[in-house]
Amino acid sequence: MYNVMLVDDDYPVLELLSESIDWEARGFRLIGAFENGAVAWDHAQSEMPDVLITDIGMPKMNGLELCAKIKERKPDTRIVILSCHNEFSYAQQAMRLSVQEYLLKETLQPGDLVPMLERFKEDLDADRQISGERLRLHALANDAKELRKEQAFKNFIHQPLLSADEWMTEANGFGLFTEETCCLPAIGYVEDYARAKQRFASEQTLRFAVANVITEVLTGLELRTLHVAYSERKHLLLFSYKQSLKTNAYDRAAELCRTVQKAVWAVLKIRMSFVLGTECGATRALKRNLYELVMDEDQRFYLESGAVTKQRTEELCEEDLFVHYDAANSELREALIDGRHSDACRMADAWIERIIRSRYPPAAVKDWALKLVLDLKLKLRTLQYVRSGYSADTLHKEISAIDSVRELREWLSGQLAASEEGDRAASINKRPEVKEACKYVSLNLHRRISLDEVADSLHLNASYFSRMFKKVTGETFIEYVTRMKMDRAKELLDQTSHTVGEISEMLGYDNQSYFIKTFKAHAGLTPMEYRK
Repeated sequence: MYNVMLVDDDYPVLELLSESIDWEARGFRLIGAFENGAVAWDHAQSEMPDVLITDIGMPKMNGLELCAKIKERKPDTRIVILSCHNEFSYAQQAMRLSVQEYLLKETLQPGDLVPMLERFKEDLDADRQISGERLRLHALANDAKELRKEQAFKNFIHQPLLSADEWMTEANGFGLFTEETCCLPAIGYVEDYARAKQRFASEQTLRFAVANVITEVLTGLELRTLHVAYSERKHLLLFSYKQSLKTNAYDRAAELCRTVQKAVWAVLKIRMSFVLGTECGATRALKRNLYELVMDEDQRFYLESGAVTKQRTEELCEEDLFVHYDAANSELREALIDGRHSDACRMADAWIERIIRSRYPPAAVKDWALKLVLDLKLKLRTLQYVRSGYSADTLHKEISAIDSVRELREWLSGQLAASEEGDRAASINKRPEVKEACKYVSLNLHRRISLDEVADSLHLNASYFSRMFKKVTGETFIEYVTRMKMDRAKELLDQTSHTVGEISEMLGYDNQSYFIKTFKAHAGLTPMEYRK
């Protein structure tokens, strides 16, 4: 049984959730329903919850303070926020405390909690299973032989080889090249690393958890195999054997890699993929092939989930991916501004498929995706569609940690989904007429836009609309239109080779001189000076 704590100053909500859900039938025990965070925290001193379901706005101690205190004492606690519309911004803050879910009280039904509880139980069961292995993992972490082996292979791969005979003697001590004459190396990648790391206490724990399972699989096999935990994400397998016509080293190694995959998934619920290197009959050949395997980011980036495949040189596209940047940016921006978030996700997926088919360099793909997300978030924030609850540094760290195009696809979809939540949040406190006017402007930047035509499209008096727009946005409608056009001009100057005259026409300016004068007043530079 896992402990559940309910906290809300609205008694009917407490009563509804307490009595409408059969907690024990789902593997949970309700340890209390409390009217505010202070009372709940006092009880938690003696009995911490595994799942906390809490309101935000409460007397004495609000839900965010309670979440922070609970997380400090028990970081793996699952948290569900119950939020009112006017508390949405606080719910966003709660997300930074690793809150798993939030529900709106206005539409809350007890049944909404059931799938969340089922998912929490699966995660908690998995964590409980993992915790039983942690004592052995800590012992393994302190095993000097394992650490010496890892360092020895890193030195072998990355440092000059001064004496092949000395290294061979050391390799024999690890059980490699003892009687056999050939070695086939392979590299295994931990998939969805960021997600897997969240389930373990530390990167080191995750590393040794995987290493422990692999070591157990390799114990007692006929094919002599040495495992080296190269890093948290990468694990090396070295298969030693005598060459013969009857021995198909690749088939046997591939079969063993698949066995490792199944074991790691069964025990840790972690997926791995493998790349097999080349048969090496000499020390220097093995050193060269190991270096190629651990440094190859191209094949890793486009490797399919769960693959067991041979090493190959990825033929990368020579075309500059950023040639297509403006097209992708425009498509996604228009879809998001128009509220078509599902269309935006499909468009992004189509671009990722195009990238996979063309095989663009991974570094360029990640730069392209990061710039796309940053520009879209900046544009939507400028339009007051989303709030500034994101950090460029955070996004950069997230995308730097991505190893594969599949993970990049999921990351991009997640960022677009976040923009949908931001759209909902902004729409709560923003007049719908102003929101529609902003959308109208963004979709019509290519031509002249007047206040009268927008007011008419909204069936409003022009003077009334003008006053309302200024009150809500803090700037006049004409100032807003000009700012949007100048921001778009900067994008076109940055991302395309269009001339200043062409950009002027694309933004609905008949007079190029007036466009240049307006741009300089906005940016402090002429368009050509800005481009340089």
